[in-house]
Amino acid sequence: MDFGLTDEQRQLADAERSWLERNDPFTRVRHALDDAALTLDPAAVAHVAECGLLALLTPDVGGTHADLAVCSEAHGYAASSLPIADLAIGCWLIERAGLEAVAAVAEGRLLVGLGRQSGSPIPMATDMDAFIVTRQSADEEFVALVRNPSLTVMTTLDLTRSWCRVTDADSDAVWVPVPTGTLALMRDALAVHRAFDALGAATRLLDMTVAYAGQREQFGAPIGSFQAVKHHCADMAVGVEASRATLWAAAMSLDSAEPVRSRAVAAAAAYAKAAASNVASLALQVHGGIGFTWEHDLHLLLRRIKVDEAMDGSVTEHRARLVDA
Repeated sequence: MDFGLTDEQRQLADAERSWLERNDPFTRVRHALDDAALTLDPAAVAHVAECGLLALLTPDVGGTHADLAVCSEAHGYAASSLPIADLAIGCWLIERAGLEAVAAVAEGRLLVGLGRQSGSPIPMATDMDAFIVTRQSADEEFVALVRNPSLTVMTTLDLTRSWCRVTDADSDAVWVPVPTGTLALMRDALAVHRAFDALGAATRLLDMTVAYAGQREQFGAPIGSFQAVKHHCADMAVGVEASRATLWAAAMSLDSAEPVRSRAVAAAAAYAKAAASNVASLALQVHGGIGFTWEHDLHLLLRRIKVDEAMDGSVTEHRARLVDA
């Protein structure tokens, strides 16, 4: 299996990173910390809609989870509040269910949060117009589009995104059947893209740490010349690159409907989430005192990684899946 990026995927990744650099999400996060609650950037919603990224996984666009992965990583790197993977997977699920709302969702006129079962955490839920909820019995699977559920605001470490739980979603739900296996694929996809988000944040921490180690001096020499710091940076680089390899294997298994998909997803999510958390810890250690300050961006990425680690299956839960498989 070839894990390399195609030319089209490289172009997509470059374009998304370029847009995020020009419209730096950290600026919005910093304003929200001081002045008001964090909300979705309307420009970001318009951008992904115009580029067809919300409908990326639908048959009309014909994109893959590997395509979406480069966007998930880019938004994690930039600490973007836009849950691009959740929105794209939600659009795919609406199309798969044959719901008429798919056009409005694809065009960004209707933002739909992916709630799954009642009580599931949803990023940026207060900005969503509707929510998808799911139901599963022994041999049947259903989804519903719910317009006005109750939301319970969650308090998390993450300052780059808000999180809520949907409650009382079943009261006005109109259930639509979907093909068997749809919900399992949805759960696996969310796990993979949540881990890609953590990988993006870890990659930025690695870049920040290497740059800092080359600039910060002690005893008349850059700290990056010290063996202990070199080892920390090397361990971070290994964690990032190994995570990327395992997650690409998982993303490709989502696209190819391989029988080993469940194991590939569990192994990749468990490894990548644990590695990202370790990268964040090492970044904090190498940065020293400045890394602990409120003004430095390091803690925003560390917080995001820690919440990614807990959502859509923790490291422990994914390892348990491997044992049971």
